[in-house]
Amino acid sequence: MKLVSYLREGHDQLGIFVDGYIYSTDSLHPDLPGNMNMFLQYWEDAFPMAQLAERMVREGRIQKDKGFPIDQAYLLAPVPFPTSCRDGYAFRQHVASARRNRNAPMIPEFDQYPIFYFTNHTSIQGPGEVICMPDHFEKLDFELEAAVVVCKAGRNIRAEDADEYIGGLMIMNDLSARRLQMEEMLLNLGPAKGKDFSTVIGPWLVTLDELADYEIEPKPGHTGKNWNLRMQCRVNGVQVSDGNLGDMDWTFAEIIERCSYGVSLHPGDVIGSGTVGTGCFLELNGTGRLNDPNYPEQWLKDGDVVELEIDGLGILTNTIVAEPTDYSILARKK
Repeated sequence: MKLVSYLREGHDQLGIFVDGYIYSTDSLHPDLPGNMNMFLQYWEDAFPMAQLAERMVREGRIQKDKGFPIDQAYLLAPVPFPTSCRDGYAFRQHVASARRNRNAPMIPEFDQYPIFYFTNHTSIQGPGEVICMPDHFEKLDFELEAAVVVCKAGRNIRAEDADEYIGGLMIMNDLSARRLQMEEMLLNLGPAKGKDFSTVIGPWLVTLDELADYEIEPKPGHTGKNWNLRMQCRVNGVQVSDGNLGDMDWTFAEIIERCSYGVSLHPGDVIGSGTVGTGCFLELNGTGRLNDPNYPEQWLKDGDVVELEIDGLGILTNTIVAEPTDYSILARKK
């Protein structure tokens, strides 16, 4: 099942996406929550009810005129108001390549435990324009990722049980202003300003039952579900990245175990996978320069259209737009 959030009369409305049409939850059943936050809070009751409604749509027992074409909707992030947003570091290929490109050895701790950082959950957005300040364009980068959303509360969740806490998967673009990021991390704190202006998720949340045919075994020695899903990024129609979610070394279940140690997770918490191998310009530019000192670096610019595509999860499209200002915090450094 694909769950979408869209704007209706100034508020976020939850819908089920079926064959190009959105069916608002309140048009399908009066007891279904009208927004994603409430749906996640009452997941155990709402999810089977929504599954039944979707089945009735597919079988023609609910008429098509109950819905409307998705191209008539203003789509929001599937989880428009997450209770928190963490981002993991799950792909060994990306980590090893990024370290090699800056002449650093692979860090052995990567293989010992998964890590994550907190990003700005109030800067979550969905498809559409991403507004950027001048300093963001100092090496502006995409990051091709997947994300999960927590669908029930838990604390000290073991990896063996953690998949039960996943409501579904969606595409994530962890946009990054690399110059701001690199400068602040010289002080061994962050990332912060390099990451906090926009994190994009969408276009919909795909529940795990719809991804059952894609399931594969996790990497040896790891625990939890894994999925064979090709991941691609295109900038202005040109493919720049190609990876697979099945290459995750740390599973979402293992990341959830780490996140929930001594901490309560809540319905609506979003957790990203981290960048897939080849999934950002920072890595691609570094590899290019390693092979050719004259390699021309590429970064995102005003007007660029970024498309992230993951098999089974759809295509997440954003246009980069410059804020009409020359205000720079980089220029105000002491």
